[in-house]
Amino acid sequence: MTGQRPRGRGGRRVLGREQYRRNRDEHGSPPISPEPRLRSILSVHSVAGQVFFLLAAAAVLLIAAAVVALVLQAGHDSRNDATRRSIAAAQGFATAPGTAAALTSAHPTAVLQPHVVKAQKQSGVDFVVVMSPDGIRYASDDPALIGSRSFGDYQRAAAGKSLTRIARFQGVDYVRTLTPVRAADGSVVGAMSVGVRVQRVNDAVQRQMPVLLGSGAGALVLAAGGSALVGRRLLRQTHGLGPVEMTRMYEHHDAVLHAVREGVLIIGGDKRLLLANDEARRLLGLPSDAEGRRVADLGMEPGMTELLGSGRAATDEVRLAGDRLLAVNTRPTDRKGGPPGSVATLRDTTELQALTGRAAVARERLTLLYEAGVRIGTTLDVVRTAEELAEVAISRFADVATVDLLEPVLHGEEPAGASTELHRAAVRGIRGEPPLHLVEELIRFAPSTPQASAVHNGRAVLEPDLKSAPGWQLQDPERARSILEFGIHSLITVPLQARDVVLGMVNFWRADTPEPFGEEDVSFAEELAARAAVSIDNARRFTREHTTAVTLQRSLLPRALPEQPAVEVDHRYLPARAGVGGDWFDVLPLPGARVALVVGDVVGHGLHAAATMGRLRTAVHNFSTLDLPPDELLGHLDDLVTRIDADEAAESEEPSITGATCLYAIYDSVAGRCTVARAGHPGPALVLPDGTVDFPEVPASLPLGLGGDPFETVELQLTEGSQLVLFTDGLIEDRGRDIDVGLGLLRDALANHPGRGPHETCQAVFDVVFPACPRDDIALLVARTRLLDPARIAHWDVPSDPAAVAPVRAACGRQLQAWGLEGIAYTTGLILSELITNAIRYGTQPITVRLLYDRSLICEVSDGSSTSPHLRRAAATDEGGRGLFLIAQLAERWGTRYTSRGKVIWSEQALHDGGAEPSGDLGRILLDQWTDEEL
Repeated sequence: MTGQRPRGRGGRRVLGREQYRRNRDEHGSPPISPEPRLRSILSVHSVAGQVFFLLAAAAVLLIAAAVVALVLQAGHDSRNDATRRSIAAAQGFATAPGTAAALTSAHPTAVLQPHVVKAQKQSGVDFVVVMSPDGIRYASDDPALIGSRSFGDYQRAAAGKSLTRIARFQGVDYVRTLTPVRAADGSVVGAMSVGVRVQRVNDAVQRQMPVLLGSGAGALVLAAGGSALVGRRLLRQTHGLGPVEMTRMYEHHDAVLHAVREGVLIIGGDKRLLLANDEARRLLGLPSDAEGRRVADLGMEPGMTELLGSGRAATDEVRLAGDRLLAVNTRPTDRKGGPPGSVATLRDTTELQALTGRAAVARERLTLLYEAGVRIGTTLDVVRTAEELAEVAISRFADVATVDLLEPVLHGEEPAGASTELHRAAVRGIRGEPPLHLVEELIRFAPSTPQASAVHNGRAVLEPDLKSAPGWQLQDPERARSILEFGIHSLITVPLQARDVVLGMVNFWRADTPEPFGEEDVSFAEELAARAAVSIDNARRFTREHTTAVTLQRSLLPRALPEQPAVEVDHRYLPARAGVGGDWFDVLPLPGARVALVVGDVVGHGLHAAATMGRLRTAVHNFSTLDLPPDELLGHLDDLVTRIDADEAAESEEPSITGATCLYAIYDSVAGRCTVARAGHPGPALVLPDGTVDFPEVPASLPLGLGGDPFETVELQLTEGSQLVLFTDGLIEDRGRDIDVGLGLLRDALANHPGRGPHETCQAVFDVVFPACPRDDIALLVARTRLLDPARIAHWDVPSDPAAVAPVRAACGRQLQAWGLEGIAYTTGLILSELITNAIRYGTQPITVRLLYDRSLICEVSDGSSTSPHLRRAAATDEGGRGLFLIAQLAERWGTRYTSRGKVIWSEQALHDGGAEPSGDLGRILLDQWTDEEL
């Protein structure tokens, strides 16, 4: 049945080899082949079985012999006893008084018969017969026989002789004694025959037979019990294995013992060698008669002799045996009642030692390659990557390492081809400064040098002995002599190649390490250089992309902020070290002495982020020309980003720009009011003229491109001299600090410095808040507010009457004269006439006129309608439609903006322009409204 162990003789469970090994370990048996012990156990086991059967057979034979002897003895004794009894009874009867007289009496039967019956019963004999000398029975125990003649040799009794013999009668043996009866005179007067049955004596023997057989059975049981106890002890010692299994195991162990490639020795308590397998003889060089001799007399090395003779436990102790190194393990055998002595195993570690050394070197090289993968290429900087390669190389491979790169690689460009003119990028050594070319030095390697050969062939070059290599010394004998005096004696130069393009080379030098470089070092050097070349190439390509992205970003960012009187502005921009991102800022002049301040951020880095930033900045410029409120402008920008994301998702190749943020603020220098809205961007900081800092609450909205939620605005009333600080999240957020910490640092940098200008504010913020290792771009824009002088603002309400045009125009002329702007009074009058007339004709109340005297003259006419005039070319039959065309020709700029109460049509004129006088120029302008055919 599956899962059951086979059972041996008598139903005893037989253990398998694995169970035997476990039991052996649990009972402390020595971990060797148990050949001597197996022999003794097997012999004892066999003898125990033989003894059991011999004891049983002997007991049976002894009992049988005893019974036979007893029977024989009992038979002999029975016959003797029967003979003695029959003789005694016969002689007793024959000599009894009155026997002879009775025989000679007239009626002998009557006298003798009663006495005979009585005597037979009392004496225990089987029969008594009294007869005459001629054989006639006078008396008998069987009355039927009286008077009959006796058969037999009664004649001898008649002759006066006695006779005793064994006679068989009716299958029964009797001892019969015949003796004569003599009268007083000695004559024979009769004969007496007495018989005793022999079987009666045997009955006594049979009564003793159970005792005899019981004693024999007891002896047999004792013998069997003794044998069973001996067998049980043997089974316990053999862990349940029977003789067959023990024999098979002995054969297997004996075969393994002599075939195993590990030496095995068994040493007795008297320090004599009891057993040595073939491998132990070979490893130790033991003689053929080594077994039985003392360990000290075997001629082994002293260390080996001491260890084997000590009897102590040892684990993998290395001892010398001739030219071999042996790992020795010894264990005592007297644990848990075992015999005194020890067992030893020997393992040859000579070749293993060499393999271990090579494995350790290989493991160290693999560790170094792993460290190289971790330590090289951490900064994406070409020079720093070269320095990291040199630092890794000198840690556990070379004593000095130099890295030389082609000039285009240093600038992020791909080399046009292999060249022997290289710039030294890194030098590292474990001691001092080796007499090699310095960093940033241009080196022109001669064709005879290993470096030139490595560059042209694309393979590593090994110079194990620089003293005997003249090629490299020819380039600069004086420097070569200094290098040799420094102690440098061996070199491996390996080209740095990536994508089959040679970027430079790395040179590994040895000085303090006495062993020169070997062929096995070349493969490692090539592997290390290959990994480093990939990192250098990545850094080179990153440098190229970074330079391109920076160039693109710089071209997209404002190079100079526009002149505008509303605010005084300064800014800072710093690209991230990991790559150019998508942060931007802008200052956009708006009509009406207003200015728009913009800060935005596109998530990500690289060319895509920079290009996306340019697209969004352009969009903001375009939307700002519409003079939209901040919330509406962000709404249009959100729609644009959503459409761009949808188009790029359809192509599924370019990443989307979802995640862009923006803050848009419009400051009105006339009212001192700032309207702010933001889309997923940090809110601004406000520094009041007294130096206090506040972070005004601006309603938060989702980043651009997510859509669905409206954008909200907040209006801030700013006093003149307040500073509005706009920034991107790279300034206040960093991996090592929380955003609240960044805001706290920003507050500390801005606070308690009244009168400080935007330039000083920007510098103070960067000094305090700037992260140590910025991971994102940083854009900072500081605007200090100004207010337009109220004396330069003029305002009139206009009734809905065409007759009011002339008075308003006259009042405006007087105001221009007061401001000293007589030179543009006529042109301004024409512009105002057209704007006021249009407002009265097409607009609704309230109608107002406002003049702003700033860097230019701004004319604004507002009304309550939302209709907007459009510039067009009037037809010949049209009575109107030429006013806006005239305004467009006379003003620098004009436009319309919508308010919550209507619209404002505005125009700007340069202060120094004399305007269009009523001369030929004005006539030409008016005549240009008609074509030649129309005229």
